[in-house]
Amino acid sequence: MNPPPSPIDDGARPSLEVAVVMRRERLHGPSSHWQPWRWTLEAVMPDEPGFGSAPRLLQQDDEVQRWLHPGFKVELFRDDTDGYRLNATTPAPGWFVLWRLEEEATVAAEPIARPVVVTLSYSEAGRWLDAQETVEQVPAPPEVVEWLRTWVDEHYEAEPKRRQRPQSFKPLVDRFGNAASVSTEKKRGRGAGDV
Repeated sequence: MNPPPSPIDDGARPSLEVAVVMRRERLHGPSSHWQPWRWTLEAVMPDEPGFGSAPRLLQQDDEVQRWLHPGFKVELFRDDTDGYRLNATTPAPGWFVLWRLEEEATVAAEPIARPVVVTLSYSEAGRWLDAQETVEQVPAPPEVVEWLRTWVDEHYEAEPKRRQRPQSFKPLVDRFGNAASVSTEKKRGRGAGDV
């Protein structure tokens, strides 16, 4: 993949145009009775004009289907440099793809897995997972990782460390965040410890 020549901000966000390959594979064994197929992310690759703009079937046999989904733009946002840094500094930097299974078939006889968003941000992928979305990761090629690391090195600013306020000065709150009060007076009446 040939990334843009320079990650320098020229007013536009640095970005890469990519395509996603999703694979449907036949399952074997006892569980295949209920679920005969499984969808997985196979690859993220440079998008090319010859790919067109609609999903297309690349391979189909009794065991596997492979679908190409072109037209994804991966942008780098300055307010998410920490998420890119987390990905760029991990031992295995990668692409994160959020995908969903179609509710109704659109381009095939049965519903297919459709990529929705592609990112290089570890934090964004984490938010998707927290929202119960299906997110998978595949390795990013070395030239994309280098491009990402260069951009992170130029734009990442560590959060300044803030002095933590001593616990004794923090206001008391209940589990709902409402102000709580503490009393040393003994409670009277039923249910207050008196029997």
